[in-house]
Amino acid sequence: MVEAQRQRRAALLLVLGASVWGLYWLPLREMNRLGIEGTWGVVFFNFCPLLVLLPLLMWKGVNLWARPGPALFIGAMTGVAMGAYSTAMVIAPVIRVTMEFYLTAVWSTIIGVLWLSEQIDLRRVATVIAGLFGLFLLIVGASGAADSAFGFGDVLALTSGVLWAFGAAGMKRWPSENLLVTSFYQFLFAVLAGSIFAQALFPGTAPAPAQLLEVLPLAFVGSAMLLLPSIMVIFWASRVLFPGRVAILMMSEVLVATISATLLLPEETMTLMQWTGAAIVLLACLLGS
Repeated sequence: MVEAQRQRRAALLLVLGASVWGLYWLPLREMNRLGIEGTWGVVFFNFCPLLVLLPLLMWKGVNLWARPGPALFIGAMTGVAMGAYSTAMVIAPVIRVTMEFYLTAVWSTIIGVLWLSEQIDLRRVATVIAGLFGLFLLIVGASGAADSAFGFGDVLALTSGVLWAFGAAGMKRWPSENLLVTSFYQFLFAVLAGSIFAQALFPGTAPAPAQLLEVLPLAFVGSAMLLLPSIMVIFWASRVLFPGRVAILMMSEVLVATISATLLLPEETMTLMQWTGAAIVLLACLLGS
């Protein structure tokens, strides 16, 4: 009974934490508008939480290298996933990138069964099918900018989903890892991956210090005060729930991202089929909670 309540609480917090991610694209696009070109905004946005985490870890006397293996694995997988996902959001349509990332529901279920001996019941199967069917409708119902040709942004989005699935499985496999440490590695690897993508895709466009100071309030509030807490909530919930269920519940981000992008990005309007898909994704979240 206690474990069931813990899982329900984890599911609710996971849905709420992932919903915050649905607005992740907003500060990234705003930093682009303010002159931070390409994926340099991704680098700076993910760097800000390190300014909070590093002093906190030092204050608590945590040794980052005492047992780095599992935490480093989780941080590397989720951090590179975040860097790739964020980059894809900058260079490709927001709605499509979000949908492609959430094919992680498939990868997470497979990894959960093979690595963590996760048991698959009828409810879980129905949840996965509903979620993927909703994503399918969102994809095939796309119009306008979301209809553009498959490109590097799509590759990054799909790759990020696979990497995140491995990271989520690692959180369940090693639930005793320090949340602050895994979060630190996650943002560190997101910065490293974002820097590589920025240098490769947007060479010679690194922002000047004055530009960074201009966007610092936006980046710090958005990342250190919103993204960081949501990451830690997701990491905690991923210790309690199996990866397949985590991936389904995190589809709440799809709904928030789809609605917000539709309202604020005129080029990413949604069709009736897409709205139907969004409703089914929400149903999948409810089934999996």
